[in-house]
Amino acid sequence: MKLGPDRGDAHLTYCTNIHPGETWGEVGHALRVHLPAVKARLCPAQDFGVGLRLSAVAARDLTAPDAFAELQDILASGGLYVFTINGFPYGTFHGARVKEAVYQPDWRTADRLAYSNRLADLLARLLPEDDSIEGSISTVPGGFKPDVDGPDVSRAMADNMLRHAAHLVALRRDTGRTIALALEPEPCCLLETTQEAVDFFKTHLHNAAAVERLATLTGASLAEAEADLHRHLGVCLDLCHAAVEFEDPEEAVAALQADGIAVPKVQISAGIRLPQVSRADIERIRPFDDAVYLHQVVAKTARGLDRYLDLGDAFAAFKEAERPEWRVHFHVPIFLAALDGFATTRPAVESFLARQRRDPVTRHLEVETYTWDVLPEEHRRDDVVSNIVKEMQWAQNQLGTF
Repeated sequence: MKLGPDRGDAHLTYCTNIHPGETWGEVGHALRVHLPAVKARLCPAQDFGVGLRLSAVAARDLTAPDAFAELQDILASGGLYVFTINGFPYGTFHGARVKEAVYQPDWRTADRLAYSNRLADLLARLLPEDDSIEGSISTVPGGFKPDVDGPDVSRAMADNMLRHAAHLVALRRDTGRTIALALEPEPCCLLETTQEAVDFFKTHLHNAAAVERLATLTGASLAEAEADLHRHLGVCLDLCHAAVEFEDPEEAVAALQADGIAVPKVQISAGIRLPQVSRADIERIRPFDDAVYLHQVVAKTARGLDRYLDLGDAFAAFKEAERPEWRVHFHVPIFLAALDGFATTRPAVESFLARQRRDPVTRHLEVETYTWDVLPEEHRRDDVVSNIVKEMQWAQNQLGTF
């Protein structure tokens, strides 16, 4: 939904990766069933923006004219519009082991480039007729850090990102619509912290060589190519990921803005926080160690930050005498200040939304709690629509729009 000029003309939505669906048929079902129910309870008299998640299969399905026409009809008849796409998970995202496979194919591959180009083509056609509404696509931050070996891999990833930027430039020239790719830092990825994202942009995407490369790819002048890099490439700030890394959202935003890095999208999410981990805490958090998603852990000790790929690795390394603070990458409902006696990183969300309310950082805000189906049983009693509505209303309250 559009929040209005007093809130920077930002758009607030939730990501449809909450709903299982890998084919267009499955995605279409979610759009017909869940989105109208959410809209009816949040903004019955106003159009509702969609944070659309499309797998590679669904994106290919939608290249068929009949399928795309069906999507357009669902949107038009339901008072829905698409302004952002989650292009991070390429393949299956629910009901099977995802773990480190969610980062594949990574940005060194032709498959990731082709998938992202296809998403951009679809989004350019889906954006509302209002030219003031730009599009964003969030994506994997390069790839899975354990798979990245040496600077040549980073350079190959950056070159594909520049090729994608050239595709976005061509789309803007052809359609008049502006779309930005937003790299989403995440623990254990090539870009897992805001500072690593800043360094990557400085080294690979905002330097003279990148400007010359994009100018060559697009036929633009160097000045135009430099502007295009800032317009079409940026960062998606996921508030859970940043908080798990012990980052302050105000400082993260300041670091990005200081280097002229756009923030086309912010994902509103919170993780689990254990202020001083005990053996009893370990036993209580075991039910959150599911077989589907990675739940990276960052532990703060007297020596600094220790990082673990998954909860099981953190369990194995735990030393009770250290009493570390743990931040866990497990997206939890943002309307809860605590969960099963555990604290959450919601204060970081509150801090960012206060900043967004006071001095807007981005025009695209997306609630992203995708873990409803792997939460312990007692937290799955409410239907998903009710939970989505509670999250959205909480976010609206924080933004002063509800």
